[in-house]
Amino acid sequence: MKMEFQGKKVLIIGTGISGIAAAKLLDGISDVVLYDADGALDAMEIRGRLPEGFRGRIVLGALCEELVSSVDYAVLSPGVPTDLADIDRLRDAGVKIIGEIELAYQFGKGRIVAITGTNGKTTTTALTGQIMKTYYESVFVVGNIGVPYTDMVGKMREDSVTVAEMSSFQLETVRDFTPQISAVTNITPDHLNRHHTMENYIAAKLRIAKNQTKEDTCILNYEDAVLQKAGEELGCKVVWFSSARRLENGFCLLGDKIVCMEDGRENVICDIHELNIIGRHNYENVMVAVAAAMALFVPLENIRRALKEFVAVEHRIEYVAEKNGVKYYNDSKGTNPDASIQAVRAMTTGTLLIGGGYDKGSSYDEWIDSFEGKVRYLVLMGQTRDKIAEAARRKGFTDIVMAGDMEEAVAFCAAHARPGEAVLLSPCCASWGMFRNYEERGRIFKELVHAL
Repeated sequence: MKMEFQGKKVLIIGTGISGIAAAKLLDGISDVVLYDADGALDAMEIRGRLPEGFRGRIVLGALCEELVSSVDYAVLSPGVPTDLADIDRLRDAGVKIIGEIELAYQFGKGRIVAITGTNGKTTTTALTGQIMKTYYESVFVVGNIGVPYTDMVGKMREDSVTVAEMSSFQLETVRDFTPQISAVTNITPDHLNRHHTMENYIAAKLRIAKNQTKEDTCILNYEDAVLQKAGEELGCKVVWFSSARRLENGFCLLGDKIVCMEDGRENVICDIHELNIIGRHNYENVMVAVAAAMALFVPLENIRRALKEFVAVEHRIEYVAEKNGVKYYNDSKGTNPDASIQAVRAMTTGTLLIGGGYDKGSSYDEWIDSFEGKVRYLVLMGQTRDKIAEAARRKGFTDIVMAGDMEEAVAFCAAHARPGEAVLLSPCCASWGMFRNYEERGRIFKELVHAL
């Protein structure tokens, strides 16, 4: 597919890690223009992140008409909304608009396992990658997990397996992208400030399977009503998983066992007590990873070994330390209500919960309902703290503390938590406004805990 871009003028929009990776991939193949609307950025700093001798141009600030009328392709970084006025201008000018994921797909080799979902996709992607590495020689774990897909395609072989975490932002712009295995862990409201409606968000997520045929497999959550309906309409083989019921075929949680069901026959994969990750949602993540591995013929002995060795992804109900008899958990990646509900449910003791952050337009009622006598204090910070506090009081929860920053929140919890209890950072909100990203938020939390 490289011929498609040979000699074409390609506008790469966004100068983050995805944009830089796309520019490196196309340098020497296409006439590359690396563009960012932020005119305050430093062009020399951006060039310093590119290979020496990079032949493309760097353009910052307003998107001029000369560029709009002269480019053949626009490659959008995931953070660039598809409904911006400038994107509409490009579309109206006949420019072909794709995303960084689609670009990588056109150059990549081997088989693809693509994983999405509102929650669980990072853990599932990391676990799937770890399982694949026990059997396949050439494995790449890319996408929303932090490694640009375009950065890796030059190393791929025909026998490679690529495990890709896919966000709704990345899926919006896929065109030909066709994974051999796709998976959707769940779909609950999120990113509505970007997608505007739940229908748009669902449609973006389901694009992961839109090009799959009967030769391909899609792994879906049987307990998700949206996915159950979608599964009936897909043109590929569907494999179901459930943590709430016994399935005739598929993967399910029976007591303390994760099992693969084939025409009603049980094949035990593992006991949940052999795992280093906790919570029903994590057992679902295991089912997805196992289903993907089995679909690519990884032996069960390899799968079981990887399951026992896998530890929690950083910032996802990550055990930090025990201080004065209190256990601290970092779930900074809990950036929406459903993710934070899963984190609260995973706690087995009285809990002091730190939440709040950037407002993505979420409702917090179900999150507060999940407290169910388990959460003793709710410590709030950030833009949403008043909105969450109001929702909590409406629900009859009044043990609320307002904190100015993370240091104040951790200090309060350390002073008020009782031995045997837990302190959980699961903000239910994005990090923007107080932190650069959820990783920075989680790291600061961990540093403060270790300093206690």
